[in-house]
Amino acid sequence: MSFLKKLKNDISETESTEEEIDISDNAKKEKTTGLDRKQQREEKKEIKLKQKSEKTTDDWLGAEGQLAVDVFDAGSEFCIQAPIAGVSVEELDISVENEMLTIKGERKKSEINKDKNYFYQECYWGPFSRQIILPDDADSNKIRASLQKGILTIRVPRAIIIKKKKISVISGD
Repeated sequence: MSFLKKLKNDISETESTEEEIDISDNAKKEKTTGLDRKQQREEKKEIKLKQKSEKTTDDWLGAEGQLAVDVFDAGSEFCIQAPIAGVSVEELDISVENEMLTIKGERKKSEINKDKNYFYQECYWGPFSRQIILPDDADSNKIRASLQKGILTIRVPRAIIIKKKKISVISGD
């Protein structure tokens, strides 16, 4: 069975109900040997692990992808670059709040490619976002963003920080 078929089967399985998971009090009392109690514990562990790993189709389809980024220091500014081919400028939302830069967008699947019988499907389609904590010396009021050839480039200038300043004292006489 192919990986995608296994993944689809795992996703479409329904979650077990509490009744199926918990062993009734009567059943617990009936099991008296140490081996039975050990087996019970192992079964509970397996059930809990299975529950954690199960996801519904809605969970998988509604998940938001994380945008891959490169962040580097370019001397007088910080640069953030992200490949976002297939996304127009109007579909991007870039904002700064509390020294946190947020990039959001959505890569829409073209109508031509829907319902195809793929051999591989590695490209991410759907909503994506990324949050980047800006350094203390970033000037968030002067951030510039550009999109060229499918590469988003965000430039964050460094703020001019006065390291030492002489303070004059005024006499109160």
